[in-house]
Formats: sequence, C-alpha cells, structure tokens
Amino acid sequence: MTRPSFTIGIEEELQVVDPGTRALRSHISEVLAEGKLLLHEQLSSELHHPVMELGSGICRDVTEARRDVTRNRSVICQLARQHGLRLAAAGTHPFTHWADVEMTAGNERYERLVYDLQMVARANLIFGLHVHIGVEDRETAIHLMNSARYFLPHIQALSVNSPFWLGRNTGWKSYRSKVFERFPRTGIPDYFGSWADFESYVRLLMRTNCMLDGKQIWWDIRPHPNFPTLEFRACDVPMRVEETIAIAAVIQAVTAKLWKLYSENLGFRLYRRALIVENKMRAARWGLDGKLIDFGKKEEVPTRELMEELLEFVDDVVDDLGSRQALAGVRRILEEGTGADRQLRVFEATGDLKAVVDYVCDETESGLDLPEVQGFSTMAAHTAAYVRSLPHGA
Repeated sequence: MTRPSFTIGIEEELQVVDPGTRALRSHISEVLAEGKLLLHEQLSSELHHPVMELGSGICRDVTEARRDVTRNRSVICQLARQHGLRLAAAGTHPFTHWADVEMTAGNERYERLVYDLQMVARANLIFGLHVHIGVEDRETAIHLMNSARYFLPHIQALSVNSPFWLGRNTGWKSYRSKVFERFPRTGIPDYFGSWADFESYVRLLMRTNCMLDGKQIWWDIRPHPNFPTLEFRACDVPMRVEETIAIAAVIQAVTAKLWKLYSENLGFRLYRRALIVENKMRAARWGLDGKLIDFGKKEEVPTRELMEELLEFVDDVVDDLGSRQALAGVRRILEEGTGADRQLRVFEATGDLKAVVDYVCDETESGLDLPEVQGFSTMAAHTAAYVRSLPHGA
C-alpha cells in the first residue's frame, strides 16, 4: 500500500477592517491587485467584499507551511496598512451586519449561489480555515475521511473563534459554524463504503441540478474534487499564525495516524453521523471548556482531557512528520484559551466590541514584522497585555 504524501495546504479567510470604525469594509481594488502581483494565485476574493482568502502552496511539512502562511499574512497585512485598512482573523465580525456588506459582482458561480440560496447566501458572512492533506489514492481518501469524522469536533474545539454576531454575545464559542449550518451539504458527512459510492452521490446531485460540481459540497471534511487531498473545513480561522500551524499539525497527524492503522488492517471504529453531530454541537457551544462524548466509554469526558488523549493517540507519527514543535502550539491554546475565550475576556474587561476588533487585528499580526500603525488606537496592545495576565477562565 502506497503511503500518502501528507502534504499540507492551508487556506485562511481574513476580514478587511476599517481602522476608524472597526467595521468590516470592502477591500480597495488596489489591495487585491497589488496582492495578486506578489502572491499570485495564493490570494483571492470571496462572495463578500470584506473577505480575502490567503492560500499556501503545497507544503511538504509544517515548517514549509509556517513559512508560507507567515509570508502571506505579512504581505497582505502590509498592503492593507498602506491603503488605510487592517486585517482581522476571526470566524465572525463582532458587530458588522451582513446586510451592510457589499457582495462580489460579475462572478457567475457566486451569482448562481445567491440565486439558489438567496438570503442564506447573503447572510453567510463568516471566515474559516481550510486545511488540505495530501492523500493521493482516492479509495484511501474515502476510508480516511470516514475515520477522521470522529475527530472533527475535537479539532473544532481547538479553533473556536467566533463568539459574537451582529453586536451580541451569542453564547456560542463558534457561532460561525451555526451560521454555516444554513447552507446545504455542510457539517459532518455520512459514511461512504467506497470511492465509487461517493462518486455516485456526486453524479446524482449534479444530474439533478442540486449543485454545479463537487466544490459545492461544503462538509467539515471532503475529498477535494480537483486536488488529491482530504480537505478539513470544520475550523474557524484562528487569530495567530502559530494557532493555524498547530491546528494544521493536528489535522496532518490525525490523518497520518489513521492511515497507519488502515495500512496495518487495524482501522478505526466508525460512528454514525448522528452521534458525531452531538459532539460537533458541544464543541461549537463550549469549545475547550465543555465535555464531549466518548462513544467507546459511552460517557461524557472533559474536552481538555480528550485533547491530551488525542495528542497521545498521534504521538507515534509526529516525529516522522516533523511536527512535534508545531504541536506544542496546542499546549499554548490549552493554557491561554481559544480565540473565542480571549475575545470574550477582552469584552469582559472593556465592555467594548471595538476593543475586541482592535485585539483581533493585533493578534492577527502577531509574529509578523510590521511597522506600527499610525493614528490607530493603542487600546488593543494594552488589552492584550491585560488578557495575558489573566488566569485561564477569568
């Protein structure tokens, strides 16, 4: 059995923010044009104007992925600053209403999507992280997808970064995932017995005009229709580069460990979609601070304990992947809290959603070599120091 390459590709959807109002703002065309000159196909626009998607190249390991993601963020953040804008990495904007946001015109696929889904598409103002792992054999990809579904809530719990929506604390750590549920073909996929079963499903939906092609399958994990990859789509976009890399390293390690079991004819127990959906809801609601169901034990277990079990589960493939250092970023998330936890602490400390935006913008630039922003509030820097001083859960 041929070993997959386990290459990594990372796509981050970032918010374009007006540094004066802190609201979302349509990107200036010059930013996109200049960015494409520098980043080429690694920068693209999306359905809504204030969304920029950054995509890495095909990276052999997490070291290359970190280099690509850091470079891409640095380039586009610097360009945004030069044009009087900032970028923010969070799953939702704290207060901008989707009805006030301009949508991309002249794109046939987007226009068809809006025609089909109407307000559901217009209101889908969310920002995700997509991680591609190279699995070249399609039959292998389907079997790994079936097994990896179980771990999607665990991975999502690490990434939660969208507690606010339309100016309100939603009570959810990942409200992005709740907004996206309105779309068809989202969430946890069903089990497929073979690649032929999956292809038959895709052909049926295309033949009956349910979708244009396989790219309109928006599950939390899917075989990419154009690339030889498994694409993981369950996560909010994280604030920091190091969080993105840590989560990508977890995803790669889970895929590699499941392949190791599959290649040794050991497999991993498959659970019904209806059960895994229960854990997905818990991950979105409470992030790391709740409990997930251990279906083997048939009992609730604190999510933080399950994170330790997950790290132990993948430990024997980590050194071969060269990702042990990157996975140390998971420890920092466990210690400091998720993006949602930190956003909520800023709001509790200030009572000001604009301060939350300031904080997210600063965290988005964490680790990047960028000059100071002239004329922009320094509240975020003070708030960031305050948040770091708080014990977890404060």
